[in-house]
Amino acid sequence: MNAPTFNTAVRARELVDTRLTVPGMRCAGCMAKIERELPRVDGIDSARVNLSAKRVAIRHEPSLGEDDLEAALRSLGYVSQPIADNPLGRDDAEAKALLRATAVAGFGMMNIMLLSISVWAGAGGATREMFHWLSGLIALPVIAYSGRPFFSSAWMALKFRRTNMDVPISIGVLLATGLSIYETVAGGGHAYFESAVMLLFFLLCGRALDASMRTRTRAGIGALLGRMGKSASVLQPDGSTRRVAAEELQPGMLVLVAAGEALAADGIVEAGSGAVDNAMLTGESTPDPVAIGSTVHAGAINLFQPLQVRLTAVAEQTAIAEIARLMDEAGQSRSQYVRIADRASRLYAPAVHSLAALAFIGWMIAGAGWHQSLVIAIAVLIITCPCAMGLAVPAAQVTASGALIKRGLLLKDGNALERLAEVDIALFDKTGTLTIGAPRPDVSVLDGEARSVALGLAQNSRHPLSQGLVHALQVEGAEPAQIDDLREESGSGLSGTWQGKRVALERPQADVAAMASSLRIGERNWTLEFSDPLRSDAAEAVRQLTMMGVESQILSGDRTEAVRPIARELGLFAQAGVSPYGKLEALRKLETAGHRPLMIGDGLNDGPALAAAHASIAPGTASDASQQAADAVFIGDKLLPVALAVKVARQTMSIVRQNFTLAIGYNVLAVPLALFGFVTPLIAAIAMSVSSLVVVANSLRLARAGRSIAG
Repeated sequence: MNAPTFNTAVRARELVDTRLTVPGMRCAGCMAKIERELPRVDGIDSARVNLSAKRVAIRHEPSLGEDDLEAALRSLGYVSQPIADNPLGRDDAEAKALLRATAVAGFGMMNIMLLSISVWAGAGGATREMFHWLSGLIALPVIAYSGRPFFSSAWMALKFRRTNMDVPISIGVLLATGLSIYETVAGGGHAYFESAVMLLFFLLCGRALDASMRTRTRAGIGALLGRMGKSASVLQPDGSTRRVAAEELQPGMLVLVAAGEALAADGIVEAGSGAVDNAMLTGESTPDPVAIGSTVHAGAINLFQPLQVRLTAVAEQTAIAEIARLMDEAGQSRSQYVRIADRASRLYAPAVHSLAALAFIGWMIAGAGWHQSLVIAIAVLIITCPCAMGLAVPAAQVTASGALIKRGLLLKDGNALERLAEVDIALFDKTGTLTIGAPRPDVSVLDGEARSVALGLAQNSRHPLSQGLVHALQVEGAEPAQIDDLREESGSGLSGTWQGKRVALERPQADVAAMASSLRIGERNWTLEFSDPLRSDAAEAVRQLTMMGVESQILSGDRTEAVRPIARELGLFAQAGVSPYGKLEALRKLETAGHRPLMIGDGLNDGPALAAAHASIAPGTASDASQQAADAVFIGDKLLPVALAVKVARQTMSIVRQNFTLAIGYNVLAVPLALFGFVTPLIAAIAMSVSSLVVVANSLRLARAGRSIAG
């Protein structure tokens, strides 16, 4: 194809998204360059980098294919490739390669250090020269193998006339190695093989740890994807079954799910009833009853009777795949702190090269000689490596994202952590947010016979009240009666015949409750009143937010009479009957008053408010539009993840500030020491690596974040 041309705007209105993995991205400068330069390519609207996952999401015209996008990235000096179909469930090849390189560097470092002990102890003459030669014989192949991640990245950058953090690292390692070879050949008193190898070892430790953190963050979702059924038994027109691999399933297929089998796709039950284990999606250990019309998801395990399921979503369209995408997008984003790292990274390479050159020239002018001047310049190059600065934000965000995922909350981007940490008022929608969002009937008024008939009728309808009745009766252990001549009339209800009697489940004649159904068996009648119960931990979630200084209110589009009891029970101020526009107005008033509101909602009418709020969270049962608009999604029936998100976000921002302080403080102390010749390349390698490990270790404290919140 032709080389990409550049312009300032995308002409086409229809855009698509493509995600590519870019292993060569190493620092915030790489992220800034890709996000700045890719939109200049003809047909590309925007690019968003996830540095932690080493991926870029590109919005572009449909006329551009993956080959075109890969060529555009190559023109910037980055090799890219399509993301695997199931990247979260596979081993991380980069992490394995880094571990191998780290092991080789560690082995070489230990052996060279053993040889160096004799030199440091005062060995001289032929003995010193022999140990230098032995050190060189070990160091050269180790540096060639373990230095490849840095050398290849630096070469790619220089090849396309740019720099990254690996350029000065590679220059420092190669200069130290070259100087050591010269000293060994010339019979000099000093060689720095151990410095070069130790620098590589500690740098590789930091990168291997970073890769391990990314793998651990995705491991939970990888395990969930691993629980999805790998194949399904598709029912044929003649009644036979054919085993089909999960990736070959199509929506509309009818599959037979045996007892104990995991579903391979999402669908709706068309025949059979029983219960499924949805713990992999909801985190709840209690089995969920299912019947005709029930929705079931990939990864759920059928516990009892065989089910016939009509597939509605397969592969990347399943609910669990959507969760995987949400997690894949979690981690780093363009937050205030990442922008700081961007600016620092852009200045890094020229500043470090200038400092090293000034150190060399200055010491030469001072009469130190080229050897000592070069040693000091090498020490400056090594000690100023900005690994700690580059890890300050992503290490904290990735660790915090992983901690939240384990507790049932999925962040869509790390920038949400920064905004969540700033909220001071929480606005809750009622239905489906503070409440379960599923009508629950009082079945205590029904006797055994009535329960059986009610279940036999209700399991044939998809109406929310019917589904709520089915759930309640199955939990009570009711068995469905066989209903003949079954009919369902929209707006009226279900009717049929049971043991020669006319039976019906219909709307009551009188408006006895906001939500009610009437069950009729012959001449007998029962009225079933429904309610939408609060989430079991709603009060505790509100209390936790209050303890953090976050005021809670209800902002609902529901009727006043439905909202008032909930507000009274939770002790909250409530606004009822609020339209989508009204919710936006309420948010604007709060922001004008200096507040930073957190919106929690699930309905289509909450979408604009979720997008406009300072921060927003939606439940996993929310509409697609609401989940797309929200910054985070919580799964399961618990509301405590909302309070947990605020608490962990505040802890994360505290850790990020600490990381920046550590990284800046290290450079303030270390750089002058190197410039004035008080630091050897060996000490520089140790100091630089320790600073990075300190930042990562500080970030790992977030792995335990939020454990004080029960639930």
